Amino acid sequence: MSTVDNITNPAGAALNSAKGRVDLMGDTQDRFLTLLITQLRNQDPLNPMENEQITSQLAQLSTVQGIQQLNDTLLALSGQMDMSQSMQAAGLIGKPVLVPGSKISLGSNPENPDIKVATPFGVDLMSTADKVVVHILSSSGAAVRELELDINEAGVYSFEWDGRDNNGQALPDGAYNVEVKASLADAPVAAEALRYGVVDSVAYTTKGLRLDLGLAGDYSLLDIRKIM
Repeated sequence: MSTVDNITNPAGAALNSAKGRVDLMGDTQDRFLTLLITQLRNQDPLNPMENEQITSQLAQLSTVQGIQQLNDTLLALSGQMDMSQSMQAAGLIGKPVLVPGSKISLGSNPENPDIKVATPFGVDLMSTADKVVVHILSSSGAAVRELELDINEAGVYSFEWDGRDNNGQALPDGAYNVEVKASLADAPVAAEALRYGVVDSVAYTTKGLRLDLGLAGDYSLLDIRKIM
């Protein structure tokens, strides 16, 4: 069953951290003022501290305090954004997605073993191309199928493979890989293969927000190229 694992409250954590910093800043300010008052009480009457010196010290304290308050505000906002991102990611549980990767799993239809069922795959075409070719490779790296895709404009596309080779013969069940090559006027164009996965769970870890796609592995929310 799909679950949301360990999504803590990053906004609350940020606010607690900010509160601790405010307390520390308050202690620092108290110590500074105590030291300043002690300086004033014990200054040489014949050579008293000038107003400019006092003003300069107070200005330094005010600057440090302002910077710290700004940092705390940014930290709190960052925590709130993390929480919003976590809630959005939780809404992806159970949804199929495309992420960077080249793996395809091929299996047989339980009701009809002659019918092959392969997981979808995708192509992230970075810019305009006049030719996009996908090669399906066996686990040993041998090319077993070539598909020329009818796409030209930059974008993210999803496709399905019938599990057959170039001669129309059904291939054995197992793991295969996708290799994408794109070009424009014979010049290479950047294109990336995408693999299919279903979001099983979401976790907020030390590495940030992570999506568990089961056998496809775990990915960042930013890795998602398409929600299907």
